Amino acid sequence: MAVKIKDLASDLNLSVATISKALKDSHEISPETKRRVLEHARKLNYTPNPYASGLRKRSSKTIAVVLPEVADSFFSQAINGIEDVAREMGYHVLIYLTHENYSKECEILNEFKSGRVDGILISVSGETIQSNHIKDVINAGVPVVFFDRVCEDVDTAKITTNDAESSYGATMHLIAKGCIRIAFLSVSENLSINNRRMEGFNKAMAERDNKKITAEIVQCGNDGNKNLAIVSKLLKRKKRPDGIIASVEKLITPVYQVCNIEKLTIPSDIKLISFTNLQTAFILNPALTTITQPAFEMGKMAATVLFKALKKKNISLKKESVILPSALVMRNST
Repeated sequence: MAVKIKDLASDLNLSVATISKALKDSHEISPETKRRVLEHARKLNYTPNPYASGLRKRSSKTIAVVLPEVADSFFSQAINGIEDVAREMGYHVLIYLTHENYSKECEILNEFKSGRVDGILISVSGETIQSNHIKDVINAGVPVVFFDRVCEDVDTAKITTNDAESSYGATMHLIAKGCIRIAFLSVSENLSINNRRMEGFNKAMAERDNKKITAEIVQCGNDGNKNLAIVSKLLKRKKRPDGIIASVEKLITPVYQVCNIEKLTIPSDIKLISFTNLQTAFILNPALTTITQPAFEMGKMAATVLFKALKKKNISLKKESVILPSALVMRNST
């Protein structure tokens, strides 16, 4: 069991305040008392608890990053950007996973209302349909910054990318490549990013010159096996899509799998684009055309905005929202 300050105080018949001041080499404590305290602390292998000390100062020197998952390449790169800033500021980063579960997200956020962390960076789960749990932690005095997946009704900073514009450009790219039956693989109607990407897709289809070009939105989800079945059914149809936009990275794999099973060739039978930061996209067979988000930069910007709020308590976070552009990287899948 770890030795605590109160243990030292009890052994030496001194107050906890005296022990604490002696350990900090305070001028209020005599040299003889400091010597006794330090010798006894060394004897018992006492180690200071910076977290407990932080709570007394109402500062934990820790921020929380709440994510739906870490398997997605976007989030792993965003974490690198966040840690880059946090390390420079002398802060620790705690990663919490909701696993796309709203109840888990509420449980995690509820833990932060007591001041366990100084600030929160969050990308909400696919099940999150209301934001009272986030508003509650903000009302408790803990600053929150969204990145990528946001709750539009919460007045705080949001670090996002130009999802609608990027999806519009991707759809126009497929039309320019001759696709006439284009499917958009949607992941969750609750997610802001999904809806903005769908918005760009619908806008491009509404502006198409050739009225023979058809659009279809296919609802997928977070279950890999179910997604495989949905994509399999889609591509086995007589009039299957000849162009597909995957709204998130996890929907790429089932498309490649089904094409392999059904002997469909990318890009001659089906052209494929996906929102993804997958660093191996260029070595897939064929290499995948991607809408690549500035993940590292988004993480870095989100952390920068949060630390700005921690440094200046009167800052209005809702005025700190930033939109960073994504890039369409054309490869052999289109």
